[in-house]
Amino acid sequence: MIHAGSPRLSRRIGEAAFLAFCWAATGLAIVALAAILWSLVSQGVAGLDANVFTKSTPAPGSEGGLANAIVGSLMMCVVAMVGAVIVGVLAGTWLSEYARDSRYGKVVRFLNDVLLSAPSILVGLFVYEIFVAPLKGFSGLAGSVALGLIAAPVITRTTEDVLRLQPVSLREASVALGAPVWRTILAVIWKSAQGGMLTGALLAFARISGETAPLLFTALNNQFFSLDLTKPTANLPVVIFNYALSAYDDWRRLAWAGALLIAATVLTVTVAARMLAREPRRS
Repeated sequence: MIHAGSPRLSRRIGEAAFLAFCWAATGLAIVALAAILWSLVSQGVAGLDANVFTKSTPAPGSEGGLANAIVGSLMMCVVAMVGAVIVGVLAGTWLSEYARDSRYGKVVRFLNDVLLSAPSILVGLFVYEIFVAPLKGFSGLAGSVALGLIAAPVITRTTEDVLRLQPVSLREASVALGAPVWRTILAVIWKSAQGGMLTGALLAFARISGETAPLLFTALNNQFFSLDLTKPTANLPVVIFNYALSAYDDWRRLAWAGALLIAATVLTVTVAARMLAREPRRS
């Protein structure tokens, strides 16, 4: 009885120890996240006021806000997403419907995965070398290109995965009715997968909305309000980076407010993406 129960007791002790370790690690992660969120919310809310949304970034010691940085970030993200959605959806569709098991498809899929995991600072340096340096100037368009290169692989991978999940019977039924492949994709497959594809686009937007490193090498910054993307463009990530390192209390206050705005945007977009991802299952 002792010999038979000893291994069982050891397994129970090992399982209890492993479970306790998992709970401890989870609790540590939750505590760290709660501390970060508490610091962000408490400091960020204190810096939020009407000036943040109505005035441009100020000189030291004067009143101002983040209006130019907010507008600049939105413009660059929108331009980046337009290009990234077009490239990502078409590339993901090609990988899923035309090159699923082909050699070229495997090569493109591998390159997309490499770009998906590439550090954003390398993307910024790449765009600097091919876009900023030859034109001898920073610009919001260069920042949009860098952000688009970060978003496109996310959309490509998501689109391919979502299209692969669509039942083969949908394709067979459409082809049996005489529809060509391209029409089957546009009218049947895309329509069935539109929720998942939109989710991928939202997640890509959440990914690029807080990127700082690529914008340091491309869009740089602008202290004034401007809608011209061919010139250096104000943006929230770079403003937060600069202001957080400054010695001025009013700048650091704006940095906390900007960080809270980005965190709230990412959280809102991510929650919306999760809700869209669950919608097909409910229906």
